[in-house]
Amino acid sequence: MGTNNIDSFWDVLLWSFWIFIWVAAIMIWFRCVFDLFSDNTLSGWGKAGWAILLIFVPWLGALIYLIVRGRSMAERQMAAAADAQVQQEKYIKSVAASSASPAEQITHAKSLLDSGTITQQEFDSLKAKALA
Repeated sequence: MGTNNIDSFWDVLLWSFWIFIWVAAIMIWFRCVFDLFSDNTLSGWGKAGWAILLIFVPWLGALIYLIVRGRSMAERQMAAAADAQVQQEKYIKSVAASSASPAEQITHAKSLLDSGTITQQEFDSLKAKALA
């Protein structure tokens, strides 16, 4: 008594549907909240107003937020992705530029050999790595 039994396949299907709807709604709500606080163009009062709407009327608030600011959400997301790609390319170029040429590596290894820091076998190993 007092318990909800799931008696048929259709009950399971209905519960699955409602769980999907709730998970999707929560994901949309969080996306709106994250976008709201990552937007640099919106004033503090604007953020406070949207936050109040999203907190006290979450379903309707998220729907209104998507209608009003959906296009700018996509633009901000695309700009962030482009900025991340530029930063990644800059990092890759800085790492690639810092590696010495094989001739420089062999010259450095030869100076270490001449100073007695490394042995002839170590020099040969470094030379083989530089030429590989």
